[in-house]
Amino acid sequence: MRNSLSLRTAKPIEDVMDIDLNSDDLHFQKSVRQFLSDNSYVAGNDYSEWRLNWFRLARDQGGWDVPKWPEKFGGPGWTPTQHYIWEQETARAQTPWDLPFGLSMLAPVLMNYGSEEQQQRFLPDIRDRKVNWCQGYSEPNAGSDLANLKTKAELSADGSHYVVNGTKIWTTLAHIADWIFCLTRTDDSGKKQDGITFLLIPMKQAGIEVKPIITLGGAHSVNMVHLTDVKVPVENRVGEEGKAWTYAKGLLAHERTGLAGISRSLVALEKLRKQAGSVTRGNGSLLDDPSYRLKVAELEVELMATEFTELRSLASAAAGAEPGPESSILKLKGTEIQQRLQKLTVEAGGIYSAAWGATPVGHTFAHGGMSGYLASRAYTIYGGASEVQRDVIAKNVLGLKK
Repeated sequence: MRNSLSLRTAKPIEDVMDIDLNSDDLHFQKSVRQFLSDNSYVAGNDYSEWRLNWFRLARDQGGWDVPKWPEKFGGPGWTPTQHYIWEQETARAQTPWDLPFGLSMLAPVLMNYGSEEQQQRFLPDIRDRKVNWCQGYSEPNAGSDLANLKTKAELSADGSHYVVNGTKIWTTLAHIADWIFCLTRTDDSGKKQDGITFLLIPMKQAGIEVKPIITLGGAHSVNMVHLTDVKVPVENRVGEEGKAWTYAKGLLAHERTGLAGISRSLVALEKLRKQAGSVTRGNGSLLDDPSYRLKVAELEVELMATEFTELRSLASAAAGAEPGPESSILKLKGTEIQQRLQKLTVEAGGIYSAAWGATPVGHTFAHGGMSGYLASRAYTIYGGASEVQRDVIAKNVLGLKK
């Protein structure tokens, strides 16, 4: 039996990667499938109760509720192959919805830069899904150029708290969040990457106003958040004052890796094949059409290549490395692939895709196709626009200078 995953550098990919599963990995895969099958949602049951119980049961499995957390903080300590198996199996199964802001974005920052008191205060509630977090990064004039942020935090004369004033935009799910982790400017005397401070701010307090932004797909998921004379205790500062640019970059790397959605795209591609196969075209189906079949095949090749990059990233993480520029490659290619999947779904739905806001007509999948396509326009913007990812790749992978 060959090794489950062997990754090295400076050799052709077919020579350095082996993803055949050994007996231990096959046993793990079987255990995951059994767990997902035994604890799947039953129609008619209370969804919220099932969801919380699902995470409790996953925790009892040995940290399966926080698969990406290190063992020190209660994670499972999986190998890269086990992470890969988990992503594949959960993408295909009916698992409960989960928000990434606390679990996958803030938690690593607290683990690496937060005080022990902050870890003890915040991590348990994040793990128990008791508190919803949102991300206060982008501003009206500081989106892709995040270091240009202007939201100001001034330390009080007695040093006990900060007073925060400014505006954040495109803040996902701020309208249901209990807390916001926020980048603020505490010093503007040096270069723009300096003088940025990471604050944890309760949302339910005077001075915070949340205004909805309705997106192109017709959903209310993002918001504008105005902060006016908001008081934040100094103990809610993560790390050192003025050093948050380093923390922010680490958080963005975790976010971008998650946004790639490779496993979900693999499942979506299988679904697209079935959908296109159900559409009559001449004496066959749409999937028999050479032009459409070529688009699907090209997408599959790019998805496979991106999946291999994800496996390299998993191997690096398992070795203790923080996410690097490969997270930008994953974010760039992963979100572009998601957009192309949505576009091909609309194409498969044909004229019926235009009726997405009305009573469903034609193919059942067509009703959600157009709304999904419109929503997907944001995929290559949030979490760092594609132009930003290309800059990161050019600088840190290709070694190009401005």
